[in-house]
Amino acid sequence: MTGKLYGVGLGPGDPELVTVKAARLIGAADVVAYHAARHGRSVARGVAAPYLREGQIEELLVYPVTTETTDHPGGYQGAIDEFYEFAAARLAAHLDAGRDVVVLAEGDPFFYGSYMHMHKRLAHRYPTEVVPGVTSVSGAAAAVGRPLVERDEVLTVLPGTLPADELGEWLATTDAAAVLKLGRTFPQVRDAFEQAGVLDRALYVERATTDRERTRPLADVDPATVPYFSLALLPGPLAGELPEPGRPAGDGAQPGEVVVVGLGPGDRCWTTPEAAEALAAADDLVGYGPYLDRVAANPRQVRHPSDNRVEAERAAHALSLAREGRRVAVVSSGDPGVFAMAAAVLEVAAQPQFAGVPVRVVPGLTAAQAVAARVGAPLGHDFCVLSLSDVRKPWDVVVDRLRHAAAADLVIALYNPRSKHRPHQLGEAQKVLLENRSPSTVVVVGRDVGGPEERVQVTTLGDLDPTTVDMRCLVLIGSSQTRVGPSGAVWTSRTYPG
Repeated sequence: MTGKLYGVGLGPGDPELVTVKAARLIGAADVVAYHAARHGRSVARGVAAPYLREGQIEELLVYPVTTETTDHPGGYQGAIDEFYEFAAARLAAHLDAGRDVVVLAEGDPFFYGSYMHMHKRLAHRYPTEVVPGVTSVSGAAAAVGRPLVERDEVLTVLPGTLPADELGEWLATTDAAAVLKLGRTFPQVRDAFEQAGVLDRALYVERATTDRERTRPLADVDPATVPYFSLALLPGPLAGELPEPGRPAGDGAQPGEVVVVGLGPGDRCWTTPEAAEALAAADDLVGYGPYLDRVAANPRQVRHPSDNRVEAERAAHALSLAREGRRVAVVSSGDPGVFAMAAAVLEVAAQPQFAGVPVRVVPGLTAAQAVAARVGAPLGHDFCVLSLSDVRKPWDVVVDRLRHAAAADLVIALYNPRSKHRPHQLGEAQKVLLENRSPSTVVVVGRDVGGPEERVQVTTLGDLDPTTVDMRCLVLIGSSQTRVGPSGAVWTSRTYPG
């Protein structure tokens, strides 16, 4: 068994930009190899130092030549090729002995990195894995606080070692560019930017993300001060546009809107991603206090809790905020369009003073759906939804609708079944339903479904005890085709006899 070769990217210089995976592999390796110039000081080792451990074998791979001349028979390239062969042989000896080898690389191993020369010579012979790293280009863009490209703009990465004329042609024909390998090449790089007519947009970054980082306009840089670990950036025309200091971003105030959001019946997992997104985007949250308490607090947002019986006032408040340019989420339990805030908001929005204020509704899982799902599929065939509240309609209308729904043999979902102010109405509704329904009709009572006090009971219309029901309950009255199976599951057949 041989060892495994890892090419590990360290990022642009800040040890905290070393990835979690890279740090783990560095600490676990038997051998850690890194390159350095003839002075022997390795930038890569310095970045990786916090992740090294005692007892590791270190292989310092010293370049025989960097920018100076050489008397090697093959010239500069011959000297470098010979060095890479020798370095690869040293690492191969460890791999043959079963030791894992990590080769450190500044930035990304495959982005102008020295590791690639080891990879070419060893990857076909040994198990190999390359761990990408944050590139110097990414680090430099973050240092100057400028996006490089936007939408369809093209980013071109160029080595500063190109002839000035060729470099200038590239710069003149691309939207954005990053020019690496500066140092002694800086004068010709600067000339290329000027020749391309983009020197005024160009930025300079030196030792990005380190404590010696330096940034400034490229035109202002003294060539004598430029080290190798620096680069030139040309942000794209679109991405490079940033507001002046002190000026708000954007073209002006965002248009306000009201979004009526359904949270679902209780459990947070029943809140849809669309609803969560609408809540997160809001400046203001408006709603009944207990419903607002179900939304995670965010200090950026203003919360406007109110009592449960002031729907019109709540709607007008939300619309007034939106008219001033605020993004307002009106929070509703369940689905906002089912006995909830959507209708109230739209009614008030129809008034002349709110003309032009956009209102949209984000649906939520209803209490009827949640209770039905807890027991099976009692809503598997035709059903209707009724509220027993007579706050907004006469009680005789409620009774008339109950009789018709019972006579039509529909499954009935009863909202607002019994409150402190209406303790008698569920009992009266039970009597009305028994005029057309058998006492053995299946009934499901769900309380606080999806909440911490969830309770679901399956009973019959004859045995239903109205005194056990409150406003946190939803009552499902089955049809003649609703059944309870041996496992306790409740369903209504999709086929009706006749």
